[in-house]
Amino acid sequence: MNPTETGNFDLPLPSRNFALTRRVLLLVLAASVVIPLACLCIYGYYDYQRRFADAEELTERLARVANEHALKVLDLNQQLETRVSDLLGDSDDASIRSREEALHRALDDMSGTLVQVAAISLFGVNGELLANSRWYPAPHISVADRDDFRSARALAPVTYFSRPLLGKLAQSDVFTTTMGRIGRDGQFLGVVSIALKRDYFVDFYHEIAAGDNALVIGLYRRDGGILVRYPPGKEAQPANNTPFTQAFRSNELYGRLRMTSTVDHVERVLAYRRVGDFPLYVATGYATSVVRARWRQNLALVAAIAALPCIAVWLLIAFSIRRLDAERDAWERWQAEVATRLSIEASSRQLRRMGALGNLVANVAHDFNNLLMVVSSNMALARRKHFNDVESEVLAVERATAGAESLARRLMSVARKHPLKQEVIDPAAWLRSMLDIVKRAVHPSVSLTVEFSADVWPIMADAVELELALVNIVANASEAMPRGGRIVIRCQNARVRASETDLPDGEYVLISVTDNGEGMSEAVLRRAFEPLFTTKVRGAGTGLGLAQVLAACEQAGGTARITSVAGAGTTVRLYLPKHHGPAPTSAPVSAPVIEPEPVKRAQPSSTASDEHPLHGMSVLLVEDNKDVAAGVMAVLEVFGCAVHHEESADGAFALLGEGHAFDLVLSDVQMPGSMNGIDLAEQIMKRLPAQKLVLMTGYADEIERARHLGVPILAKPFDMDDLRDLIAEGVPH
Repeated sequence: MNPTETGNFDLPLPSRNFALTRRVLLLVLAASVVIPLACLCIYGYYDYQRRFADAEELTERLARVANEHALKVLDLNQQLETRVSDLLGDSDDASIRSREEALHRALDDMSGTLVQVAAISLFGVNGELLANSRWYPAPHISVADRDDFRSARALAPVTYFSRPLLGKLAQSDVFTTTMGRIGRDGQFLGVVSIALKRDYFVDFYHEIAAGDNALVIGLYRRDGGILVRYPPGKEAQPANNTPFTQAFRSNELYGRLRMTSTVDHVERVLAYRRVGDFPLYVATGYATSVVRARWRQNLALVAAIAALPCIAVWLLIAFSIRRLDAERDAWERWQAEVATRLSIEASSRQLRRMGALGNLVANVAHDFNNLLMVVSSNMALARRKHFNDVESEVLAVERATAGAESLARRLMSVARKHPLKQEVIDPAAWLRSMLDIVKRAVHPSVSLTVEFSADVWPIMADAVELELALVNIVANASEAMPRGGRIVIRCQNARVRASETDLPDGEYVLISVTDNGEGMSEAVLRRAFEPLFTTKVRGAGTGLGLAQVLAACEQAGGTARITSVAGAGTTVRLYLPKHHGPAPTSAPVSAPVIEPEPVKRAQPSSTASDEHPLHGMSVLLVEDNKDVAAGVMAVLEVFGCAVHHEESADGAFALLGEGHAFDLVLSDVQMPGSMNGIDLAEQIMKRLPAQKLVLMTGYADEIERARHLGVPILAKPFDMDDLRDLIAEGVPH
């Protein structure tokens, strides 16, 4: 688009980068997803580590508490064993039996205030119960086959801790601390056994665990055997080859580890401590599954809380993107409308310029046609008078007249005001018939080649206009090759898609003329079809050749295109729509359009024309140009007609309204006044339907209107013989 054509447009066209804005919004959307997610992951990682650290710290703290508790109980238990041993001294079984009652009371006093002690028992050398803190007299019970008795006898005087068992007397859930008695001579004297209540430890562990079922607290022997475990469960013993039991066997004082229990198959973080110098350990464990579950619950809660503002942000961004898309669509529609408006305004200005130019050209051509009409009519008179020794001069005038007719025809074609004679044309046959004419338009140093495709489609066009267009193209191509060259004319069928070209979809016959001449520059190519534009020296060209080519194609429903490369040649393509209908019938007899041949040679008329039965006809001639009127009147008078002349349609209408009658009304179309020739014809047909009427014109604007009236039309400049024949059609012989 020419920038000068948009310079006066009052609406600015600011730039909007919707793609950049959309990318920014999408970036913000991605950031609103990634950043909270990254923060949540970081928080989740550190919360995960913190929770396991808290679990390890809790197990360590509870292990210390449980260790202190167990150490106090066992220290007190050891003191009880020592007191009982001191009380018995080197007493044998018989001595102890003899003192059973006193010993019962003493043992009962020792254990009476200690809730952890279930019973204190004295067993003899053979494992028989000699005295008990709860029962008197002691029942006949033997523990000779029990592991704690055999181990205590083997380890005496070291205290042995038994596995959990049921007391034989009270059937209570206990474990025992058993210490063997050794005399001064090293002889084994029996054992002192203190039964400790397991429930006492379980209750204490339950209290310090504060009801947290994820916690496990236990008291273990050095070999890994379980003495007490909270929460209570099945009494399965742990495997002896785990890191847990290995730490005990290694006599480690304390430690931490994470492992899956072989008792209940639950993974835990564990903290353990040895109970003083005793072969016992306390251990606390926290289930890792509970830590993870609570971590996941907390993380889900945090994610849910954080998701609320994030979702709000996402919805806002999605809304913004939708609004942006809607705004972009509206923006594009607005820009399209603005571009359309600019294009329409530019086209309107171009059309106004072209219309003004066309009117100018048409007016000039119309006046020129009137001059030609004067020359033609006077030449007809000269021929009727047998030239009287001026034949050579008259022939020269006729040749000049033919050239003027050609120029006028070209002007009228460019202005789209020339009457067309559309007909169905076989392009291949038409080109063959044109070869001789085209070759005469080519310089001898230029070779001409014509190529045809098989079965070329028919077209509907004005053959004369198309002939003139082809001659114009070939002549221009020849002039572009002053030192010789080659011109190739091709004719072929073409199917065009609008998506691939700037032409409407359809089937066309493509006639292309290619030369290898000088070509055109970009500036010249842009103005090639512009009327009156020429690159030739002043006086060497009219600038109407290619304009007439475009006009001829467009009047046939097609168009023309030019491609050119400076120094390499030019190709002119004529796109003519395929004709799908049947061949057109001839125009109605009532409304013929009679046109002259492009070049008409003077032929002397026979004297028999003077004897034609037009003699005595009355003719009303309506013509505003006096010279044209004088020439036509003179010819009609030679034909023997009586002619009355009126300079306007208004005057002719008034004359007919007064009752004057004429055999023929011959009227021009374009005339000054309130009525033109078409208006006059309509009024005559309305009021005097029997009146014979003929119109003559150099314009094509009103021809369709005249055709509908059924009025014969003569296209200026016309041959006087045509006028005579047309008038004679309605005269009886």
